[in-house]
Amino acid sequence: MAFTFIDLFAGVGGFHAAMESLGGQCVLASEINPSARRVYEKTWKVRSATNKKAFYDDVNELLKDVSQIPDHDVLCAGFPCQPFSKSGKQMGMDDARGTLFWSICEILEAKIQSGNPTKVILLENVRNLAGPRHRHEWDVIVANLRRLGYRLSSVPAVLSPHHLRREFGGTPQNRERVFIAAAWIGNPEAENEALLEPLVTPAPLLRDWDPNSWDLEDFLDNDSDIANIERYQMSPAQHEVIKVWNDFLRSVKCGRLPSFPIWEEFLHPIADTSMMPGWKAAIVNKNCDFYRRHAKEIDGWRRRNGGLQHLPPSRRKLEWQAQDTEPDLYKCLLHFRPSGIRAKRLTYVPALVAITQTSLIGPRRRCLTPLEAARLQGLENVDFSGQSDADTYRQLGNAVPVGVVRFVMEQLIHQENVTLSATCPQLVAAVRKKGSGIPPLKDHPLAFAA
Repeated sequence: MAFTFIDLFAGVGGFHAAMESLGGQCVLASEINPSARRVYEKTWKVRSATNKKAFYDDVNELLKDVSQIPDHDVLCAGFPCQPFSKSGKQMGMDDARGTLFWSICEILEAKIQSGNPTKVILLENVRNLAGPRHRHEWDVIVANLRRLGYRLSSVPAVLSPHHLRREFGGTPQNRERVFIAAAWIGNPEAENEALLEPLVTPAPLLRDWDPNSWDLEDFLDNDSDIANIERYQMSPAQHEVIKVWNDFLRSVKCGRLPSFPIWEEFLHPIADTSMMPGWKAAIVNKNCDFYRRHAKEIDGWRRRNGGLQHLPPSRRKLEWQAQDTEPDLYKCLLHFRPSGIRAKRLTYVPALVAITQTSLIGPRRRCLTPLEAARLQGLENVDFSGQSDADTYRQLGNAVPVGVVRFVMEQLIHQENVTLSATCPQLVAAVRKKGSGIPPLKDHPLAFAA
């Protein structure tokens, strides 16, 4: 017998892919974005346990009549991250979107009152949710889930796909996210049983695993197999930027390149840093010192390249994070960002973001294709046909990585084996059968190996 799950704020179905691969059956989903909803409905089946509606636009529509929420074993939700993201205003629970956590609580409470409580909660959000600015919000989330009778750690579980070996579901993408995994114990007063340690942290994983062992090439398609590859190739403007900075890398003989950002604007003998914040003043002073040691080469580089006046300001700053790589941007992974150009080793990519894809593979002279980006999220089987590449990149940037969800679920089953074997044996049996056999990360008083 399959376990059942509901998928809230579902996006294009990262949670769905993970739960279905573990033997789960989705009985209800909600997604407010029309284009993401179309992708979800084309790709996944949502089977209503009754004759009631199974796919909703707005999760709050469910709350108008809680009797329409089917019984389910697992509640999955990548609830909106903008209230907590560093790229937003970080208003937390004061942001209207932040209140959607309370919608999750209402659904949980409704199922408890009906006598069929959700047995497992699996939530995902941005790393910043567990940051110091949102400590209050984190404490509120933990306290309210415990109040409802769930056991979870008071310490956030933070994990990224690049922390995991490939056989554990990892991919070469640095995407740190907070995962909240909780099991129903039905005792709101059981504070002494609360988990003081996080469910999962990178530390045990990284004892014998180096994320720099990733080779991004293993996840790329052959260029000859990519239809309309010209859409993904570097533009003449990007090639010009690379040409200018490669000239710099060849000209300035300094041994190991500096790790601080090279800021062309401040490659001068001296700069006035009196009105700058401390972090910026430190970088500017390093640039001035670097110039004094390499003035002849830098002045020649400027003359040959017209003082870089033909480049926009955001292309006159280089962050070289590709140490031990030949000083050639065409040998690197490149990120053209509003704050400058970042060059990294071809190991793992920065997090896919919910805007137009900007990671460029130097040796390929092109960016990641939508299919390659989907592969990094474990979503290569999702049907993105019939929409723009920009929409696909945006949806993937909002998605949850499938392999990490599976890993967290398996670790929860290890940790809560006794409790869940009693309350939801079908879930434990399914994960044991369909799971990867990943061992428990650590011994814990409440943990039993499956």
